Amino acid sequence: MQLLKSIQQKVELIKLNPMFGDNIPKKLIPANLQVSNLFRVEISGRWRMLYTLDGNKIEIVAFVLYVIDHPNYDKLFGYKRR
Repeated sequence: MQLLKSIQQKVELIKLNPMFGDNIPKKLIPANLQVSNLFRVEISGRWRMLYTLDGNKIEIVAFVLYVIDHPNYDKLFGYKRR
């Protein structure tokens, strides 16, 4: 329930400011996502929400791609444990 509330809170913040999340550099975006921009927002319990923006000068649309836990986030981006 806490995770769902955290997701809803972050979605509202993104609606107010689409650039709210941390911008992931283009060279670090996994190729299989096939997006030109990617943003990361930390949510409760060490989870991450990944979203991309699309649109034009009149309308911006944020698409949530993943709500993902930390180990799977590391796997998606190819990070290795020490």
